[in-house]
Amino acid sequence: MPAGGVDVETTLTRTGSAPVRPEAPSELPGPGASAESVTRGVLARVRGLETLESAYDAWLELRLAHGAVRLRFQEERERLEQQGSFLVGAVRAASHERAGLSGAVSESALASSDAPMRDFLRQAEEKLTRAREALAKDEAESEARFQATFEEIRTTVQDRVRRYLSASPPRLRLLLRKVGATRAVLHVERVGGDAPVLLLYLFAGRIPSRYGFLFDDSTEEVSLPPAPLYPEEGVAPGEVRLEAPALVARVRAPGEVLPVKGFLPVFVPRPEGGEDFFRLLQRGPVMEVEVADGPGFRSILTREESERFAGHLLRLKLEGRLELEVEAG
Repeated sequence: MPAGGVDVETTLTRTGSAPVRPEAPSELPGPGASAESVTRGVLARVRGLETLESAYDAWLELRLAHGAVRLRFQEERERLEQQGSFLVGAVRAASHERAGLSGAVSESALASSDAPMRDFLRQAEEKLTRAREALAKDEAESEARFQATFEEIRTTVQDRVRRYLSASPPRLRLLLRKVGATRAVLHVERVGGDAPVLLLYLFAGRIPSRYGFLFDDSTEEVSLPPAPLYPEEGVAPGEVRLEAPALVARVRAPGEVLPVKGFLPVFVPRPEGGEDFFRLLQRGPVMEVEVADGPGFRSILTREESERFAGHLLRLKLEGRLELEVEAG
């Protein structure tokens, strides 16, 4: 026990919800240990089951665990900051009493206080500094472990998608519905199983962030239709509802993962150069073909637009990358 009978370890324990023991980082609250156990279990599932759905289930579990671990680290940092501020305030208050002063205590007055008080403050600050350093080290190791696991899952999903596309191209049935002499509506019959994941990779060269993305009609606001993006993979919660030009830019942005929701993006070349952005929007038993037009999308296509879209799918069929059936009605 230090001079003056003040036990810093006991004081630190009593001022927080748990003792701070920077000499033994593993005794801090367990986000670091949780990260190791979670990532090990997730990778075992991914490696043990050769299906896309199981890999995505594990990916979602890992994403949720990662968020929980980050939150626990943040709470621990805030606790340490609160504890440090409380102790300094307590020492200043004690200095007031011992010095018999009123009002604010200057740094010089605090420095001239008795030796036991100065020793207590120094020891407390040293222990809190070591606790912060240990926490930062655990957090960095935890984050690195999670990111390495995310990377392995993404690589595994991409490898499986490429193999499945090569072995069994997805099948589409395109339905043409004329609207007058020069307009048309295009529908694609609903697909299931792994097909949405395979089609996204075929059309956009990227994997979705979730397995059931195409049929997800959930919404964060009941008065609004489902958002076209998930708030993940670099998309902030305030960026999930974008107008067509911004959505096109997001789909074009580089990256391995595309957090789209409820639709499939398709870029169709123009004869004069450039591309038009179409999307297959999930609507119950069919997907409706829409084209970007100004800030929104249009489902009534011109004859030229509908022919170019159908021609794009036909080219993929002739290349052996897609099975296609076209029905005009």
